[in-house]
This record gives sequence, C-alpha cells and structure tokens, in this order.
Amino acid sequence: LSLYRVLFAFMADYKSAITLRAVTKYYTDSGNELKIFDKVDAEFNAGEFSLILGRSGSGKSTLLNIITGVDVPSNGKVFFGDICVSELTEDERTLNRRENVGIVFQFFYLIPTLSVLENIILPMELNGINSKQSRERAYYLLEKVYLKDKADRFPDTLSGGEQQRAAIARAIAHKPKIIIADEPTGNLDSDNRNQIIEMLLNLVKKEARTVIMATHGDDITDMCDCAYYIRDCRLDKIK
Repeated sequence: LSLYRVLFAFMADYKSAITLRAVTKYYTDSGNELKIFDKVDAEFNAGEFSLILGRSGSGKSTLLNIITGVDVPSNGKVFFGDICVSELTEDERTLNRRENVGIVFQFFYLIPTLSVLENIILPMELNGINSKQSRERAYYLLEKVYLKDKADRFPDTLSGGEQQRAAIARAIAHKPKIIIADEPTGNLDSDNRNQIIEMLLNLVKKEARTVIMATHGDDITDMCDCAYYIRDCRLDKIK
C-alpha cells in the first residue's frame, strides 16, 4: 500500500479530478443481465461543483459507488487524476477513499454513541492526524457549520438539518480532495436544504474541493459548474 499512499499524496494539481471512460455496469440475476450503465464517459474537474441528476432508481448511488471505489465497473475505467482506481485492489481502493474522499449521505450515518465532536474527529484519527490538530480542526469546522455550542451533544439530540451539517463537517475534516454527496438534502425541509447546498458551494470556493452531488431535483442546476443526467443507461451532459 505504500506505493499508492505516495501516489495519492500527489493528486493535487490536475485539471480532471475524476474521469470515467466507457464505464459499463451490469448485474446478473438468475441468468438475466440487468444493465445499469452502458459505456458512459464523464469528467469531473478539480475545484468544481458537479451534479448527477436522475429519477429515483436510475443508478445515481451506483455511479457514486463506482466513483468512490466501493464498487467497480463491469467494464471500463475510473481515474483519479492519472491513477486508474478501478484497477486497484480492494485494500488500495479503501485507502484511496479514506484519504482522498469525503462522503455525505442522505441518512447522515453519524455514529450514535459518539458526540458530535468525536464524530468529526474520527476520520482525522483514521488518517493519522494527531489529537491536538484533530480537535482544533473539529472545533473550527463546528463553528463554520454553526454547531460549536453542540460539540458535546449526541447525534440523536440534533435536528435533521443539524445532523446533516455535522455530517458535512465530518466529511471534510481530513481535507479530502473530493466530496461525494448522495442525496444530502433528501430528508430536509426547504430552508435546511438551501443551507446545505450553500455550504457545499462555499466548500468548493473556500477549500478548493471537488464536489459531486447526486440529486433527483433539477432546480439547482444553475448553481453548479457541471451537470449530468442519467437516463436509459446513459450519462448525458446537460451543462
């Protein structure tokens, strides 16, 4: 893993953060082939806010899993910079994801037995960041997401919007190059939804991160730099 740790450490100054080349994904069930994607190509540039749009069940989460390396394409390749992550071993993909990717989920997935502060510190500990630096960055992020006064609270005592803000802080705590957001506003009201979108947009500008967000709503397309729509096993670029 040491070779890939060195390679991933230098994935900073490339124009195309993530590239999909002829990615095909299908599953086989009882001898029948169910195709999700058929030779799709896409580029998500560094420092941009990109959307993946599509109806529920269209394959948005599957595509994000392929991008992050949780899953691999049946055919085709996925690149982070010049590194073909779809050809790495499972352990190497896990290392890449842990170091270079932050994920925001629709259902938050905060650890209920840890405080908000401890949830945010956790990914930094997993990446070997020392305790003093981890706590300082965690408090800094809690202030940015307006939760500093709730650092010692447990997730189930927070509102849905507060939990999602905490989840965003956790996702960016270890300074990943790429943020993946899978329907992050699906369980929020319109006010909290707009606040979360604004935070993700600010993240692109202030911390120079690449954000890829999957959503079924197309009303924020004018806010993004790039947008793709999933239909009929294709990925059509609409912006």
